[in-house]
Amino acid sequence: MTATSSVKTIIQTENAPAAIGTYSQAVKTGNLLFVSGQIPLNPANGEMVSEDFTEQAHQVFKNLIAVAEAAGTSLDNAVKLGVFLTDLGNFAALNDVMAQYVKAPFPARAAVEISALPKAALIEIDAIIAIEE
Repeated sequence: MTATSSVKTIIQTENAPAAIGTYSQAVKTGNLLFVSGQIPLNPANGEMVSEDFTEQAHQVFKNLIAVAEAAGTSLDNAVKLGVFLTDLGNFAALNDVMAQYVKAPFPARAAVEISALPKAALIEIDAIIAIEE
C-alpha cells in the first residue's frame, strides 16, 4: 500500500511490522527510500520473535527486506544503516548476521549502544536505500 504527496510516497507492507507510533514504515522521495527503525517483531502477530540477540537480528533484517521489496528495491541497494544495540557486546554477532543479508560493497553504517529500545528489543536498524530508476 502506498500514499503519495507531491514530494513523498509512503511505503507500507503487511510483510513487516505495522508502525507502533506516529511514523511510516518507510518514505520514498526521489530515488531514495528512508526506512524507519525496525525492531524484531513478527509481522504476523506484532510480538517479539525471541529474547535471543541473534534471532532478533535475523528478524530485523527480514523486516528491512520486506519494506525494501514493497518499495521495489532491495537491501543490496542500502547506502546507510543505523544500528542501535542495547549491548555493544553483541557487535560481533551483529556482523555475523549482517553478512548473511548484506553483501559487498557494504553500505555505510553506524552502530551505537543505547539504554533501551521499544518492547525491550535488543536491536533496531533503520536504513537509507537507493531505488534504481
